[in-house]
Amino acid sequence: MRILLRPCKKTTELIDKQMFTTLTIREKIQLQAHKVLCNTCNAYEVQSKLIDALIGKWFATDSNQNKARMDEGKKNKIIDELRKI
Repeated sequence: MRILLRPCKKTTELIDKQMFTTLTIREKIQLQAHKVLCNTCNAYEVQSKLIDALIGKWFATDSNQNKARMDEGKKNKIIDELRKI
């Protein structure tokens, strides 16, 4: 049973990881099992998706005030680090 029920810290890592890559079957089961019991991690997931959507919208805005862009190398490094989790 302990294999299925991960601590909140590990669960939030899975929540973040699923936004950028596909989880394994085991990770998906662990995530769902934890979320059945933990309202805090469910709230974290909702907030994380909201923040991601708002940041995406902010970067997608085509205004002269907003020219911030992340270097492709930095993006790839972040994605690689998330895949290691």
